[in-house]
Amino acid sequence: MNKTFSQFGKMGDSILKLKELPEDILSEPIKEGKWSIIQVVGHLYYWDKYNLEEMAPYMTEGADLPQFPDHDQHNEEAMAFIEDFSVASLIDRFVQTRKELTKELSKVGKGVRFTIGGGKRKFSSESFVKIFIKHDAHHLKQIHEKLQ
Repeated sequence: MNKTFSQFGKMGDSILKLKELPEDILSEPIKEGKWSIIQVVGHLYYWDKYNLEEMAPYMTEGADLPQFPDHDQHNEEAMAFIEDFSVASLIDRFVQTRKELTKELSKVGKGVRFTIGGGKRKFSSESFVKIFIKHDAHHLKQIHEKLQ
C-alpha cells in the first residue's frame, strides 16, 4: 500500500488509543461550544461511512461522483446518528470503517480519474484521500490540544 493510503489508515491507530482514556474526558467539549473528542470521532466515522458507501464504489474512469453533502447538515446527521453509541463501540466502528475505506480506496486503479459533483477537477483515489488526511490532521490537532 502506498504512503498516502498507509497514512490515511494509521488514523485508526491514533483513534484506537483513545480507548485508554476515561470516558468523561472523551465526552467533555474540546473547547466551549465545540464538540467533544468522541463527537469528533463520530464526525470522522460518519464521513468515512459516507465515503465508503457513496463515493468509493463509484470511483471508475470518467465517473462523476455525487457532490459532497452540505457539511453542516451532514454533521448534524452525524451527531444524531452516533447518539446511541457507547464511546468504545463508536471508536471500534471508526477503526473498522477506516480499515474498510482504506482497503477500498487503495483498490482503485492508479490511472483512474473521476470528477465530483460535475466539477472540472479530476481526482484519483489518492488525491481524494489527501483531502481527508488534511481533515484528519485538523481534528487530531484539536484532540491533542484538548489532552495536553
